[in-house]
Amino acid sequence: MANTDGRRADIGLIGLAVMGQNLVLNMADNGFTVAVFNRTVSKVDDFLADAAEGYDTVLGAHSMEEFIGMLKRPRKVMLMVKAGDVVDKFIETVLPHLEEGDLIIDGGNSHFPDTTRRTKSLAEKGILYIGTGVSGGEEGARHGPSIMPGGNPGAWPLVKEIFQAIAAKTEDGEPCCEWVGEEGAGHYVKMVHNGIEYGDMQLICEAYQLMKDGLGMTPDEMHEVFAEWNTGELDSYLIEITRDILAFKDTDGSPLVEKILDTAGQKGTGKWTGISSLELGVPVTLIGEAVFARCLSAMKDERVKASKVLDGPSPSFSGDRQAFIEDIRQALLASKIVSYAQGYMLMREAAREMGWKLNFGGIALMWRGGCIIRSVFLGRIKDAFDRTPDLTNLLLDDYFRGVIDRCQDPWRRVVAQSVTMGVPVPAFATALTFFDGYRTERLPANLLQAQRDYFGAHTYERLDKPRGEFYHTNWTGTGGTTSASTYQV
Repeated sequence: MANTDGRRADIGLIGLAVMGQNLVLNMADNGFTVAVFNRTVSKVDDFLADAAEGYDTVLGAHSMEEFIGMLKRPRKVMLMVKAGDVVDKFIETVLPHLEEGDLIIDGGNSHFPDTTRRTKSLAEKGILYIGTGVSGGEEGARHGPSIMPGGNPGAWPLVKEIFQAIAAKTEDGEPCCEWVGEEGAGHYVKMVHNGIEYGDMQLICEAYQLMKDGLGMTPDEMHEVFAEWNTGELDSYLIEITRDILAFKDTDGSPLVEKILDTAGQKGTGKWTGISSLELGVPVTLIGEAVFARCLSAMKDERVKASKVLDGPSPSFSGDRQAFIEDIRQALLASKIVSYAQGYMLMREAAREMGWKLNFGGIALMWRGGCIIRSVFLGRIKDAFDRTPDLTNLLLDDYFRGVIDRCQDPWRRVVAQSVTMGVPVPAFATALTFFDGYRTERLPANLLQAQRDYFGAHTYERLDKPRGEFYHTNWTGTGGTTSASTYQV
């Protein structure tokens, strides 16, 4: 039954899928009254009779008019619906019922340009708007997610208390939620979070395949390795669930993980991160390889056929197995550092390009709890930005530089051994290649620029001349002196 006793809700939520339901219950548990509505109205009654049974602070509405009428002014409407056109359609549906100063919140995985567009268009109508990333899956939504809000700054005071109350907390009680920035900044940071998540997962999968195919380890043996890793520097949610997955048995007592088809899905945020990195000219190579690894996994039928005709080494290892497992651990840690360094490079450039003022240490704090990439590692990132707020790259921080120095030889051994064994490690390898490129004073791009000038008269700069002066050479003696426009990455 819909609520008819005249009470007013602190916030309203539209979209009663799993994430929406769990956020409502989280809000109710933290002392807030929540009005709920769903396009399929029967879901409202089902929710009130099932998951929300006994919650007198969850108010159900059977129409948009009834829903809006339940909300305290200024009204706060949170959308937990599928990203894309659906969000715009719900905004159009809600808008006629709102007044100047009311607030719409998009808690889905929207693409950040859409959030920027919506923030601006709604501001012209006097409506505040927040696009917020919510990470942590079903469990996080229910018991404390990481929340990354951005949009119209005037909206933040209206929801700060609610969002920080329901967010995950760090060990010292800090909420994993703080204002990120204007326009699409919140959804951009969530996008990069998801991209880093792609990278973390791919690195773990490569460690798994090295142990499985290269060392011939069983899932139970790998379970023990990941359990040990989760007590040290790699302590994280993704290592923890990998530990549990490897120990999980099917109904016949065999490891379930080995029965799962090796084709990975994706929802687009990793791809968006890669596209943004290309548009901004930031070499986020590890996340790119993680996305491509999923794409390659989806080519299952082709890979099966190729495996019958394409030859390569059969994985085998004759050295010290325990020593190599430790090498893999250190390679995983070093590659993880590179992944986060690249993600932060991307956010820094996006902030510069968009005019956002991102708090990089604060972002690490928001990721410390509730979200999928939560780990003790993130505390080190916050410390790095606390020490050096204008830090240009995590690799230049004393702590992370020290870890890379310690892990570098094992990292190189793992990549070299993987190539020798024929075990694909695209994320490990690209992380190492990026590190070597970043630490190289002079790359071969001088030859590349000469080639471009030779075939296209694209010009080049000289080491012995000031930056910003461009030159063209008539390499063949027949090309003339006319040069093309200069292109900068």
